[in-house]
Amino acid sequence: MEEERSLNFIEQIVEKDLQEGVNDGRIQTRFPPEPNGYLHIGHVKAICLDFGIAEKYNGICNLRFDDTNPAKEDTEYVETIERDIAWLGFKWGKIFYASDYFEQLYDLAIRFIKEGKAYVDEQTPEQIAEQKGTPTEPGVASPYRDRPVEENLRLFQAMQNGEIEEGRMVLRAKIDMAHPNMHFRDPIMYRIITSHPHHRTGRRWNVYPMYDFAHGQSDYFEGVTHSICTLEFEVHRPLYDYFLDQITGANFIGMSPYGPDYRPKQREFNRLNITYTVMSKRKMLQLVQEHLVAGWDDPRMPTVCGLRRRGYTPTAIRNFMDRIGYTKVEGMIDQGLLEHTIREDLKETAPRICAIFDPVKLVITNYEGNGEILVGENIDGHPELGTREMPFARELYIERGDFLEEADNKFYRLSPNGREVRLKNAYIIQATGCEKDANGNITTVFATYDPTSKSGTEGGNRKTKATINWVECSSALEAEVRLYDRLFAVENPAAEEGDFRDLLNPDSLKVVTAKVEGSLRSELHAPIIQNGIEQENHYQLLKQGYFVVDPDTTAEHLVLNRTCSLKDNYLK
Repeated sequence: MEEERSLNFIEQIVEKDLQEGVNDGRIQTRFPPEPNGYLHIGHVKAICLDFGIAEKYNGICNLRFDDTNPAKEDTEYVETIERDIAWLGFKWGKIFYASDYFEQLYDLAIRFIKEGKAYVDEQTPEQIAEQKGTPTEPGVASPYRDRPVEENLRLFQAMQNGEIEEGRMVLRAKIDMAHPNMHFRDPIMYRIITSHPHHRTGRRWNVYPMYDFAHGQSDYFEGVTHSICTLEFEVHRPLYDYFLDQITGANFIGMSPYGPDYRPKQREFNRLNITYTVMSKRKMLQLVQEHLVAGWDDPRMPTVCGLRRRGYTPTAIRNFMDRIGYTKVEGMIDQGLLEHTIREDLKETAPRICAIFDPVKLVITNYEGNGEILVGENIDGHPELGTREMPFARELYIERGDFLEEADNKFYRLSPNGREVRLKNAYIIQATGCEKDANGNITTVFATYDPTSKSGTEGGNRKTKATINWVECSSALEAEVRLYDRLFAVENPAAEEGDFRDLLNPDSLKVVTAKVEGSLRSELHAPIIQNGIEQENHYQLLKQGYFVVDPDTTAEHLVLNRTCSLKDNYLK
């Protein structure tokens, strides 16, 4: 029996809060992606924690889209994010948007101005950045810092009315230009965006809140108890708390219904970095836009849709997250561990199929009759999981590498030297010769078989030093097989100097045309849909690896993607 996993430090915080009755013992988390791209496996680590905490402690996890930058956001991303989370097997309580709170946030900004806690700044972004100072030197106050309240109110209203061009003004919080935490040096609260309509509110707003101003308040409006994010936001936490200090317990429009003692708390964990890939949305977007990959769902990409198309399962991905855990220490995770988890899952669930990647015809010269149906287990060693029918006849396909015309004693497969070889789940054969084309390439291998050696019969117990795969010619199905490998040729492309695109693995995709068992003909029909989600079908192609049926498959054309090889070096 598997030992129970120990609590991670976030779970320890939650259990302590429950014991102390913090927030009346209520547990509410949220997953707050910005809808400006596709989710990747780094997001999945946060998803598993946010939703996992809610599941474990009978709480609620809501999905909230941080849609405060219309220049980069789109409903396409909203839809794919929802689909990816559902595919992973998680259920959100409600769906919210930061744009749900634009009115409340705007009113709150007005209040900050009236209380002398915010001002309109007309400096350029470069000037503001220069005046921020350094971690060891205080910043310099903006020349607009002491503008009268009435003028700030008028200008902020003009910003919202569309009277001020984009980039000309911002609203800044007036805090402390000498604060040791540079995030406190009069952070920007609002900027003007008029070049793009918002995907939900259209042209209703011309000013949009910054993350630091919107995030904590959105948590507060929704009743979030544990605001969990990655370590890069740890230095933002004091500002998160500062903005909450201005509103908790106060009587203003949109105040939280959870009482004066309620307050969300931010906690941070280490983000996920995996070898041989990049997690930067900007770099992934470059790969897509420059057609260096086939799209966001390219099976080499670390996106959720890419992993799904590669053949990774929700079970394997969630098991992977459990294994790497949650700490306060950044690190790099070996991609081999991710591959190890999918092998563990598929070795118990993926049916076995014979596929011949480099086929040559084998003719059994003494086989008579029209053929027969043999039986193979769907999963070796698991007869309870069913069997598959394997047509057998005089002409078969075998791997070209399984035959050598001239071989020494160390070659145990087919060769005209009298050595016996078993055809998997079938008969024992001996090669007698071969036929070649004008260029000397072998086109046909000839062999004889022992009709008393059929697998599963008394005579089938005879041992041979080699067993080879085969596919019967007339029933074989031709398939396009995409052999995917790691996207980058170096372990940590983000740490390398120069253009990251020069580090791409030139052998990350190879395509072969294979002959596969005719039982896969069923994959040419319409896919199975369960609970609105298309189901992927996985197979172990014997001696080749684990594969999944690709969505490019049509009624006439089967496409298989390699998820991973059979060999697992991770544990070594």
